[in-house]
Amino acid sequence: MGEETNPRVVIETSQGSITIELFKDKAPITVRNFLSYVNDGFYDGLIFHRVIKNFMIQGGGLDENMQTRKNKFAIKNEATNGLKNNRGTLAMARTAVVDSATSQFFINLVDNAFLDHKGKTPDMFGYAVFGQVVEGMEVVDAIAQVKTGNKAGHSDVPVEPVFITRASVAE
Repeated sequence: MGEETNPRVVIETSQGSITIELFKDKAPITVRNFLSYVNDGFYDGLIFHRVIKNFMIQGGGLDENMQTRKNKFAIKNEATNGLKNNRGTLAMARTAVVDSATSQFFINLVDNAFLDHKGKTPDMFGYAVFGQVVEGMEVVDAIAQVKTGNKAGHSDVPVEPVFITRASVAE
């Protein structure tokens, strides 16, 4: 038998499908966490609520009414794994607290070196990369181009919601 392959998740959106390969060796905690949300159907019906051209698209926490879906416990930040926030990578969103990531993730639209791990302090710790878009980067780029505005105290929100209709583990 060949070596075990990395799991893949298909994120079906209202703009098309995005296939992501998850780096379970480099980010085991993050991948396990993400897959638990996928397998629970947590992401189905949520939106990409933060879209910033030439930066990233973020989703996995809010619905179209900007209501937060109840998530699980925060996880350890694995930003020390050596993976870079390069174009097409998937990383966990978090607050200013290093170990605060739950369900929200973002896809880097460009190489965002300033998000990489540079030190132990919270401002230097960085964002944990745990996957890479392997198919559907054109869908990510299309989402990046949508018109955005302010909604319910959030900025950079797509005017027309971009839905995650379904996220599932690829067979």
